[in-house]
Amino acid sequence: MDARQLEYFLAVVDHGGVGRAAAVLYVAQPSLSQALRTLEKDLGQPLFHRIGRRLMLNDAGRALVEPARQVVRGLAAARASVESVSGLAVGRVEMAATPSQAVEPLPSLIGAFTAKHPGMSVAVRAAFTASSVIDMVRAGAVEVGLLASTEEPRAAGVHFTSLGRQRFVLVTPPDGPFPAGHVVRHEELAGHRLIVGQVGSGMRRLVDRIRDSGVDLAAVVDTEHREAILPLVLNGTGMAVLSDAWAGLALRSGARVHDLEPEAYLHISLATRSAGLSPAAAAFMAMLS
Repeated sequence: MDARQLEYFLAVVDHGGVGRAAAVLYVAQPSLSQALRTLEKDLGQPLFHRIGRRLMLNDAGRALVEPARQVVRGLAAARASVESVSGLAVGRVEMAATPSQAVEPLPSLIGAFTAKHPGMSVAVRAAFTASSVIDMVRAGAVEVGLLASTEEPRAAGVHFTSLGRQRFVLVTPPDGPFPAGHVVRHEELAGHRLIVGQVGSGMRRLVDRIRDSGVDLAAVVDTEHREAILPLVLNGTGMAVLSDAWAGLALRSGARVHDLEPEAYLHISLATRSAGLSPAAAAFMAMLS
């Protein structure tokens, strides 16, 4: 077993098949398939169920994913540590971020980091919920995770750095039912049409909590596509409860933004593994101190 085989294995897992993995890695499909077969031979058992041309992880394959990520990331960190001896000129930070926080503060964080380290690059992967971000960090799929949660986050083996809070606001169409500057109480939402995010998101939890308190809300659109919510609001489909990360964009687009009472917040955090970081990721986190 060698690092190249593990890298190929993870590429197949992450990209959903040999063809896509080969394209990403710029290797021939037969070479990648042969590397997988050699890895399975070295381990003494198959790692995938082979259904036609499809590969699906079996129990052995799932057991290998996290150790493989640790090996591949550890080698990358070792290489980066040696290269950093001559100065932190190049490197790559691999991150995951939830949708609203990708609107803000992610751009500000990346802007500050690349301004300080212009030779660095950042790769951002999408994660719909805070738990997904934490899982990606814990498994080694990324080194840094940007997440929001209704409670202070905690997870074994993961370190959290607080970035503050984001308040929930109500975003309505330009001709919405509430006058500009009006602070909207939860009970005033009764009877109005709402666009809501997927189960597990902070905005969905707040809407469900308001509904459970006895307020009659009509969820007219339930979407996993967070980027669709503001356009749906602007075309009059309904209103939306969002974090104030969206406030600036919403106002510039012509929507109205109202504070909600009682207040509710999201805790914004960066998550990292408790183990050592690569020099690039360490530099990213050091920027916050």
